[in-house]
Amino acid sequence: MPSALVNSLPDALFSADAVREIDRYVIEQQGVDGFDLMQRAAHAAFRRLVRYWQDRDPVLVLCGAGNNGGDGYLVAANAKRHGMNVECLAVAPTGKLSGDASKAWQKAVADGVNVQEIDSFAEAELEEIFSGAGVLVDAMLGTGVSGAPREPFAGMITRCNGSKAPVLAIDLPSGLNATTGATEGDVVRASMTVTFIGLKAGLFTGQGAAVCGEVVFEALDTEQGVLESGQKPVANRLDWPSTMSWLPERPANAHKGRFGHVLVVAGDRGFGGAGLLAAEAAARSGAGLVSLATRPEHVTAALARCPSVMVHGLIHGSELPPLLEAATVIVTGPGIGRGAWGQQMLEQVLASGKPRVLDADALNLLSSRVAVPADNHILTPHPGEAARLLNCLVPEVEADRMAAAVKLQSIFGGTVLLKGAGTVITSGNGAVNIVSGSNPGMATGGMGDVLSGVIGALYAQLDDPARAAGLGASVHLAAADRASETRGFIGLVPNDVIDALPLVFRESELESTRSREDQ
Repeated sequence: MPSALVNSLPDALFSADAVREIDRYVIEQQGVDGFDLMQRAAHAAFRRLVRYWQDRDPVLVLCGAGNNGGDGYLVAANAKRHGMNVECLAVAPTGKLSGDASKAWQKAVADGVNVQEIDSFAEAELEEIFSGAGVLVDAMLGTGVSGAPREPFAGMITRCNGSKAPVLAIDLPSGLNATTGATEGDVVRASMTVTFIGLKAGLFTGQGAAVCGEVVFEALDTEQGVLESGQKPVANRLDWPSTMSWLPERPANAHKGRFGHVLVVAGDRGFGGAGLLAAEAAARSGAGLVSLATRPEHVTAALARCPSVMVHGLIHGSELPPLLEAATVIVTGPGIGRGAWGQQMLEQVLASGKPRVLDADALNLLSSRVAVPADNHILTPHPGEAARLLNCLVPEVEADRMAAAVKLQSIFGGTVLLKGAGTVITSGNGAVNIVSGSNPGMATGGMGDVLSGVIGALYAQLDDPARAAGLGASVHLAAADRASETRGFIGLVPNDVIDALPLVFRESELESTRSREDQ
């Protein structure tokens, strides 16, 4: 089964409340029968079940009390009619079901599904049922549930995660906040999530990026209702295929002056590699010229590694202004430290007023200063740096990554890119982008340095900080995915991602050529 997010997903990402309002509008204003809509959802989910796991029975379906549980009962009914072995556990008492969920339960029973209440089983019996399952269907908790899952749901989530069977989550994994991607307790770790009507933002950031598996979207013929309901997305989904067209064309008579001069100011003693990673990433991302201002002792190694980069050894910040004057965009922060050298460099960069990308220790130093908003900078904090900038704790940032990014942008201005699985980007005016996808191999030192160099190069070419950030994060992830195909996750290092950048950018060049030929 595919492990990556499919590329055919819509771009618009909604809050859970918005999707419920769209659902209500379709039923009440467009006259669509709610039970019919539930049947469409169940059939769509069942199609995926058959496509990937038809030979993995018995199918164990876990059903909650609301419409999510109703979807599960109808999936069980579909599987039974298809001749599959089905076991269906009512995690919420069937006697408390109402509305369409009750109809779904009744239909499942009428179709021969053996629905059993979980409180009728001893612990050992439940253990045996889960250990014997070929595939699990999670239809326990939907978008209307908030807070940490309570018993008996918490116990069932634990059993799901302890099972060796793949899990198909209906609409979202139980325990996940569909809007923020946060969790307050345990959450089902799904192999695939089939979601309906509107893509939920929480499936693509925070814990959502880790627990949803492959995300499959089914509109259920509600596209017109989405448009007419008036519900607005809370974010826009980005990935490499959707952003590659933002790269500027390179005419046959192109010259280096057209693609900007990136100055990387980075690398205090002991951290020379950080500046070199950022500089080489900038060079591999299309910048016309790349300079590196670093400690003198790092110059020889930098030239040996990447002779195309112009390397300058600086002892004091007073030496930096001539280099700043020649630059189109400045990248600073990787490895500059928090000592006198780094502080001097940051002071000069900020005083220049030039477009800039601020990362790593530049952000840590910024957190101790009075905020001076600027329109032309891109801040790229990870959650720890974001917490320092906001004077809060990391769990508060992760509880609502979109809100944290928006708050940072309101304080510091410019464009904010909050790193992590499901990177969040905002440039103000309420516009939020989420880069869909994640790669566990990127959880190693230096990946952020590469990202800052990529973004700096794209900023120099595009003169658009929001697009530079979105495109940079997308191509950075795509390069990591490409490198992982041969390197795997455990052994992935930043240099592997840099080496993969030209291959990924080549995809854009080929796509551009095909588009011209089709015209």
